[in-house]
Order: sequence, then structure tokens, then C-alpha cells
Amino acid sequence: MDKLVYTAATGLKAHLASQAAIANNMANASTIGFRADRVVFDRLSLKGSPLETRTPSSADVLDADRTTGAIQQTGRSLDVAITGDSWLAVQSPDGSEAYTRRGDLQVAPSGVLQTGDGFPVMGAGGPITVPPAQSMSISADGTLSIVPMGGDARNPQVIDQLKLATPKGTTTVKGLDNLLYVKGGGTLPQDMDAKVESGALEGSNVNMTQ
Repeated sequence: MDKLVYTAATGLKAHLASQAAIANNMANASTIGFRADRVVFDRLSLKGSPLETRTPSSADVLDADRTTGAIQQTGRSLDVAITGDSWLAVQSPDGSEAYTRRGDLQVAPSGVLQTGDGFPVMGAGGPITVPPAQSMSISADGTLSIVPMGGDARNPQVIDQLKLATPKGTTTVKGLDNLLYVKGGGTLPQDMDAKVESGALEGSNVNMTQ
């Protein structure tokens, strides 16, 4: 392919990727825990003489803006706002582990703990299942405790711990499902120093003025 044509085609691809990111950000300006799409442009070098060489942009990589969204107090026991740059581990539709900032948790009829958009929340040994309970609480380190049906509220029982991970030093990409993935596959380790704020939610960090 002629280098000039290749440059133009690649530039168009980059432009379309940017437009798609803008559209997705606008659509999720009010979505809980949404981190804005950020298109990563790589410069690609083509071999040739100095006059023939072009360096088109590649926009194949999507990442997330790491700026924290506004925190809103809800008082709901299953709402958590994740502090710092840590993320909540969830199970993606293909069964792999992915990460989200969305903290409006709920218990499905099956007993599986999931995010507001339906992704199972990961614990120490996989997706968390909550036994029938009259109440449930989440501590700052992500520990989940319940008071069983008919149980004593003064003696809550620990059932699991949210898997919280921090991607510092790891290359990540953002999927079309708005989840964060480790580039090339794999998982992030549990960050024992990660914290959540119970009874609060992080809003979208999309800045509509930009």
C-alpha cells in the first residue's frame, strides 16, 4: 500500500476512535463510577527514505482517565466508593477477571453479589455469594459481614472480602464494556492497603466542558 494512503487511512482510524470515545463519554456522563475513555495514540514509523517516511497515529489502545469522580454520600450499606486508584475486581461476561470503579452493589436473586450493571463481584475465592441475611455491612478494607436471618445483630459474621486491586505499574486497557483489563491477559493481585468508603458512591468523572 502506498505510504501516503496508509497514513491517511490510519489517521482516519484514529479520528474515528476519538469520536467513539467522545460519544461513549457523553453517554456515561451520569453513570456511577464511570471513568472517561482516553484514546492512547502511538506513533508508528514506516521504513523508507526521509522524504517517503510517514509516522501515522495508531489509536487501537483505550485507557481510562484516572481522575476521581465526585463522591456522593448515600447512607446505603451496599454502596461503596473506592479510594485512591484502586479498583473493584469483577467477573467479565467471558469469565475473566476485570476491574471497575462502580460501587452500587446488590445481591441478585441467586445470592451472587454484583454491581449495579450486573457484573459478579470477586472475593477471595471467586464471585461472592451472600447467604440469606437480615443485614449486611462492608468495612473500610472491603470485609463483608452479615447478620443471618434470625441472628443476633450484635454478632455479625464475616463471609468474604471484596477483591480490591491497584493497577500501578501494570499496563491496562479499557474494554467496550467499560471494564478495565490487564493488557495481554492476567489479573492484578489483591491490594491489602486499598480502602473503600461505605455508604457512598463515586460519580462519573466525565467533564462535559472538555
